[in-house]
Amino acid sequence: MGEMINLITKTGPTDAYLAGGDSGGPGVVVIQEWWGLVPHIKDVADRFAAAGFTAIAPDLYHGASTTEPDGAGKLMMAMNVGVAADDMSAAIAVVQERSGKTDVGVVGYCMGGGLALVLACARPDVVKACAPYYGLIPWESAAPDWSALSAKVVGEYAEFDEYFGPGPAGELQETLRSLGKDATLHIHPGAHHAFFNDARPEVYDEAESKIAFARTTELLHEVLGK
Repeated sequence: MGEMINLITKTGPTDAYLAGGDSGGPGVVVIQEWWGLVPHIKDVADRFAAAGFTAIAPDLYHGASTTEPDGAGKLMMAMNVGVAADDMSAAIAVVQERSGKTDVGVVGYCMGGGLALVLACARPDVVKACAPYYGLIPWESAAPDWSALSAKVVGEYAEFDEYFGPGPAGELQETLRSLGKDATLHIHPGAHHAFFNDARPEVYDEAESKIAFARTTELLHEVLGK
């Protein structure tokens, strides 16, 4: 089990969930879905800690969360992307200090999948592995400078995703590869958006989740070490 810690950023304090903070394992930033820093995301951070990483999930909503889609949409659209970027950079600093390693990885889900890509482009100096899960970037102002990306990207997307399905995922992969980036976005057959979220049985796909998690941990160990 991890612990809640306080992050001090340029724009003010927020909280984060830190797991495996004494392990010395490579640092991984885990970025929330649009629901907020809910128990599922903390559990995901615990899973990465169990796999040998120092994992941190910053609270990008600064204490707010919801279980209702309408509320989640409002929280997501009200979020200041610049402030979120500061929160994620502060999280990077924590896992760098705890692990003693400069390079980090980033993993994100839904909204967090988009933000994982945003962070990888904003911090190419340290983000060397990026695993977006069914990620979308709903803010025009947050469109990344893909040319800045230096991370290896291995994404996990769903066949039946009404938000960011095989078409957009394929276009993003083509865009990144055309820029000479190392990017592979996998499509999980039969899976729906949020298939990795085992707190949502209506969409959870156990078999595809195991495949995705194994591939993500392989990426992180390959790039960041053990």
